[in-house]
Amino acid sequence: MSNRKPIESWLTDMDGVLIHEGTPIPGADAFIKRLRESGKPFLVLTNNSIYTPRDLHARLNRMGLEVPVESIWTSALATARFLDEQRPGGTAYVIGEAGLTTALHDIGYILTDVEPDYVVLGETRTYSFEALTKAIRLINGGARFIATNPDETGPSPEGVLPATGSVAALITKATGKDPYFVGKPNPLMMRAGLNVIGAHSETSAMIGDRMDTDVLAGLEVGMTTMLVLTGLTKLPDIDRYPFRPSRVVNSIADLVEEI
Repeated sequence: MSNRKPIESWLTDMDGVLIHEGTPIPGADAFIKRLRESGKPFLVLTNNSIYTPRDLHARLNRMGLEVPVESIWTSALATARFLDEQRPGGTAYVIGEAGLTTALHDIGYILTDVEPDYVVLGETRTYSFEALTKAIRLINGGARFIATNPDETGPSPEGVLPATGSVAALITKATGKDPYFVGKPNPLMMRAGLNVIGAHSETSAMIGDRMDTDVLAGLEVGMTTMLVLTGLTKLPDIDRYPFRPSRVVNSIADLVEEI
């Protein structure tokens, strides 16, 4: 990777890179502090659509990570931007939490269960049979199917939880319609994020803990990709994939001096 231009902007995943089950990963505070002092554009990304950027700012702040609201980019924000570009002022039936509904309200979308343009599926801890049934009927009736992210499971202190991708598979099985996933590894989320901070892929790096989402998305956009081993992907896992990250480091602490 010696021909690559110097890194002028940074994108980093949140879970598994900066925090793990609600606890900061050693070096995360120094990394964020160094980024802020450098003045270089950066974004903290998450495929989780439950929380608004303000919610995440407050949660990270309580952990000692001072990330500005405008430096947080979620799959909910990316989904809202995509829908605003596709069908401005449209309507949607939403299964999700405040992170998603707020993002859609902010772009002027009307949330309704009467002939919506889209059914939008996001993350929630309270998926209901009634809501899923309604979504299935609306999709069968012609609504377009969008999902914030394809993650099939998510972490919790008690173990894995079913996530958006698993619930989307249930709806697909019932309707025969596949959703369009906006979040990682769709490079759309990365390109939109780069546009938000005025960055270019040739001079940007993506840091993540997953080969199948973070590294793949960064690779497809043309960014330098850095895999940390503090999350889901471990060293022996890398060779199972047909692509490789630009670099592998033990943790975010190893990258502090490179900013």
